[in-house]
Amino acid sequence: MPRADIAWDERDIMSRITTRHFRKSKLEERKLVMVTCYDATFARLVEQADVDAILIGDSLGMVVQGHEHTLPVTLDEIIYHCRAVARGSRRAHLVGDLPFGTYQSSQDGAVDNAARLMKEGGVQGVKLEGGEEYAELVHRMTRSGIPVMGHLGLTPQSVHQLGGYRIQGRSSDAAEKLMSDARALQDAGCYSVVLEGIPATLAAQVSTELSIPTIGIGAGGACDGQVLVLYDLLGLD
Repeated sequence: MPRADIAWDERDIMSRITTRHFRKSKLEERKLVMVTCYDATFARLVEQADVDAILIGDSLGMVVQGHEHTLPVTLDEIIYHCRAVARGSRRAHLVGDLPFGTYQSSQDGAVDNAARLMKEGGVQGVKLEGGEEYAELVHRMTRSGIPVMGHLGLTPQSVHQLGGYRIQGRSSDAAEKLMSDARALQDAGCYSVVLEGIPATLAAQVSTELSIPTIGIGAGGACDGQVLVLYDLLGLD
């Protein structure tokens, strides 16, 4: 018998937007629309706006829980909100954030946590922050059947290491490193990559270079899609 607290079924899964839609949108030069939300009510509303994807992000730590940053968010909390969004949506591609500490310590633990997020949360992909240093992990996840979305530039889980929420990739060395990271993630099997808080010219170069779509947030209009935190979109920040 299926668990009563899981609202999706095989028909829901088959009707959802898949990773193939992301690749096709890139080829057709059609912009992708992605928003974050964290509950069933908002999931129903944003789906009426015909968004391509919903990110259940660890940004919930700030906009829902009231923390100063995303680091306190746990895997159990992300799974809880993923379940809620999955109940409220039927078509959008769902991506769940892997919170800080769930993929940094070991590859075995990271794959287990990602698999749990998909199985219990009902998402179709997971997102993690970081570049070439996580390429081997991304490759292992994708070989295990876990679609992975990358995240480069301003990576909120590294806020203390970065010295705050600051634009990244401004120097030539930093730009070259970000480009190398983007290629590494693509080669490892990522189906898309978020570019946050980088110069628009650099985002445009990365978007041109990659064959997978880039999703921008604070990275200019040349990316293959955009993502916004719903609370910011509605002016509730």
